[in-house]
Amino acid sequence: MNNKASSNNFGSASFYVQALKIAVPVMAQMLIQNLVSLIDNFMVAGLGDIKMSGVNITGQIIFVFMVFMNTINMAGGIFMTQFFGAKDKHGMKQAFCFKMWAGLLVVSIFSLVCFVIPRQVLGLMVMGNSQANSILDEGEKYVRIMGFMGIPWVISAMISSSLREIGKVKVPLVISVIATLVNTFFNWLLIYGNLGMPRLEVKGAAIATVIARTVEAVVFMGYMIRNKPDFAIKLFDLFRINFKLFGNILRKAWMIMLSEMVWAIAETITTALYNGRGGADVVSGMSASFAISNLFFVAFSGIITATGVIIGKDLGSGELDKARLEKVWLLNGAKIFGLFFTGVGFLCMLLVPVVFINLSLNSQTICRQMVFVMAVYMPAWVYINGQFAVSRAGGDTMMGMLVDGIGNVCIVIPGIFLLAKCTSIGPVAMYAIIKFVEVPKIIIAHFWLKKEKWVVNLAKKEEL
Repeated sequence: MNNKASSNNFGSASFYVQALKIAVPVMAQMLIQNLVSLIDNFMVAGLGDIKMSGVNITGQIIFVFMVFMNTINMAGGIFMTQFFGAKDKHGMKQAFCFKMWAGLLVVSIFSLVCFVIPRQVLGLMVMGNSQANSILDEGEKYVRIMGFMGIPWVISAMISSSLREIGKVKVPLVISVIATLVNTFFNWLLIYGNLGMPRLEVKGAAIATVIARTVEAVVFMGYMIRNKPDFAIKLFDLFRINFKLFGNILRKAWMIMLSEMVWAIAETITTALYNGRGGADVVSGMSASFAISNLFFVAFSGIITATGVIIGKDLGSGELDKARLEKVWLLNGAKIFGLFFTGVGFLCMLLVPVVFINLSLNSQTICRQMVFVMAVYMPAWVYINGQFAVSRAGGDTMMGMLVDGIGNVCIVIPGIFLLAKCTSIGPVAMYAIIKFVEVPKIIIAHFWLKKEKWVVNLAKKEEL
């Protein structure tokens, strides 16, 4: 280890290069996936504010399930990374089996919402909106088809996250490129009816996504069967469950799930209240801003993955002092990383009139203002994601529950209802005010990390 680097708060250049080798392919994969979403939005935007709004309220519901699935992968990933550091293949397979069984639960709930009660659930997103019925008509068409992507999506998410957790970050990137090309091609065919195909509009966008997710899952399964990464299982391995380990993962997982779901629910509630501040122009403008902001939100997946892999591997191999030092280096690096992506966010504002030229002028204005606000908040968001990644790498899931619990339950949810009821300010101002909650969250996380509850070798504790 570089002695000069260890005497200050930043690591050596080689340390950050190594971190970027992990982070950049993950960010590239997320960028490609988010470009798919942006392309969807661009093509659907040409159909008008109402149809785009229908697609995007569905996207908000799907977002909740994606958070749920990512949380499961995160919980299993804590153990996957540490078992990888300890070179324990059996432990890695058990962590993968946990993801599989928990993923099936997510799919069953997702299917219920998409096929049985779609309109009732989507209706929660447009309460008070002056064009709610028209938006819901389009959203219902879209969500009933999107329900078919459940199983392929879960398979891809499990294998992709597991590959990243053992340092194989380039494979998911390549497969995401394939899925993106498939999705874009079928969007072009089916939304507007090119090459003699029927013009299906929002239904076409949904079908294209299902096809792309299915191709992605098939390629991921093919890769796992052929290359047999250390976590690869056979069919009967699914029934050889180490119940003690599953119990330990669940004890860690429920706190992650609670904190992430509290955050997702808070985001959904706030979005629903923003959508009630006008008509389809507000819904489409706010949704368009997130589609563009996702291009620089890739920083979150980069800092989370790099921190989780580096710290988790240190802890799993028993190098606790090294983990303590590299935690400082990573969090200080996150500050600069966040500032860089603020600049990227400002540049992304230039895309608004290009990508969303077919939206109303009011929608474009809302979109541009929202992208600006989110870019300003990037340093805080990148830093707190780094804090969460450090705590979870050592199995300390209590911090996330504490921080999100206090921040979202005690500040965000009551605060947004207060702003909606007692003021007439627009959705962008509401968002800018309520997101100041990140400051107390960072302070709480800072003092919690000092307790070093995250400095734990989980792989050593498990007897498999």
